[in-house]
Amino acid sequence: MNRSRTILSHRVGRNSAEHYMWGEHCDGWYLLKDTKLTVIEEQMPAGATEICHYHQHAQQFFFMLFGEAVIEVDDQEVRLTAGEGLHVAPGHRHRIKNASPHLIRFLVISEPPSHGDRVDIADNS
Repeated sequence: MNRSRTILSHRVGRNSAEHYMWGEHCDGWYLLKDTKLTVIEEQMPAGATEICHYHQHAQQFFFMLFGEAVIEVDDQEVRLTAGEGLHVAPGHRHRIKNASPHLIRFLVISEPPSHGDRVDIADNS
């Protein structure tokens, strides 16, 4: 069977990826930005907390690269350390928090892309 393959012409990393800022002093880098899938590397400083929200269509997978984070999903808290991940299905309220005294880095993989599909929840307590 003859299958055609798409071969990437360049490598991607934080130095070459599209960068954006979010929240208070948090960074994101698009490692893959496709119409069906995004892979983003993000980092959060100590004490940073994301706004609670959900996605109507996007499912997400959070994977810790460095440090320890707490991800709230609905009414549960899940603590993730480097090398661990968590799937969040569409429609579930969630947010990530860095309760540690150190910078954290993680991947967020979204299918379909989550930007434009986010619904913030007013009560962030």
